[in-house]
Amino acid sequence: MKQKALWINQIKGLCICLVVIYHSVITFYPHLSGLQHPLSGLLAKCWVYFNLYLAPFRMPVFFFISGYLIRRYIDEVGWRTSLDKRIWSIVWVLALWGVLQWQALSHLNAWLAPERELATSSNAAYADSVPEFILAMLTASTSLWYLYALVVYFTLCKLLSRWKLPVLGLLALASIAINFLPLPWWGMNSVVRNMVYYSMGAWYGAELMAWMKGLSLRRACLPVVAFAAVSVVLWFANAPLLLSLLSILLIMKLFYSVEQRYAVHPNNLLNVIGSNTIAIYTTHRILIEAFSLFLIGEMNGASWPVWAELALILVYPFASLLICTLFGLGARKLSTALFGDLFFSPPARLSPAQATR
Repeated sequence: MKQKALWINQIKGLCICLVVIYHSVITFYPHLSGLQHPLSGLLAKCWVYFNLYLAPFRMPVFFFISGYLIRRYIDEVGWRTSLDKRIWSIVWVLALWGVLQWQALSHLNAWLAPERELATSSNAAYADSVPEFILAMLTASTSLWYLYALVVYFTLCKLLSRWKLPVLGLLALASIAINFLPLPWWGMNSVVRNMVYYSMGAWYGAELMAWMKGLSLRRACLPVVAFAAVSVVLWFANAPLLLSLLSILLIMKLFYSVEQRYAVHPNNLLNVIGSNTIAIYTTHRILIEAFSLFLIGEMNGASWPVWAELALILVYPFASLLICTLFGLGARKLSTALFGDLFFSPPARLSPAQATR
């Protein structure tokens, strides 16, 4: 990877870490009901609210960077190559890991929490039948909705690239409207909400990056502060668009400035994580489900000493992040070494010589 792109890859690494922390929190803390110490309950609530406040800083910048990195395919690469590199490669991972997650989570729940009542229509991973699973996947009701969104976003951005500005305006309105008029499928709501950020990166990413690099936050301090104040007010009014745009700017400016001041090594931790986001994204949900099902029973049963309970409540998201990251990196290495990376890349097409045999 070129040195000039390392800061972008580090942002991807930060984003996938925030995604893992998000899932770690929502699958664990809201289900704790038998904590022994009042401070444990307070810490659990702090994690839930902290997770909520991270929302404008998580997926918007992730999608903007994703759109920015594929802009060449939008403007210069034909449909045939794009279908292979930008659509089929993602559809393969989405379908494969959709099935793997479905089977893994179904068996984990049957084993660790057989009494748990699952909303089978809410997530493809909890589906009761193949038709139910397919319907959930088609409506983005899956923990893998990010991959679903990448396919939809790329296709629409390439099809609608002649009408960038008016379409971007409509997407901004849709991003706001979906908060007040949601669709029946939670994943589809997220798809609609975040497309504006991907489109900005795909259509105007180069211009926005150049503007960001030349922007002096010291000179623009007052406008930025005023924009931030308005953004926070609108965020509390359930319209996070402006705050998300501000978060994209500030996060990119921070990582770009750090790279300009300090040498960034390709083996930097965030860069390594950013190079393996798909592996971490697809595998972490299974691990988190196993952790939460086991630990919720332990915590609600008050079977741990108070000091251990407090320690777990305090550090659980970080411990989960560490384990999920190491597992994802290991899974990618094994997939590459043993199966030609089959679990994270589609199988290579047969060459003409092979096809005639």
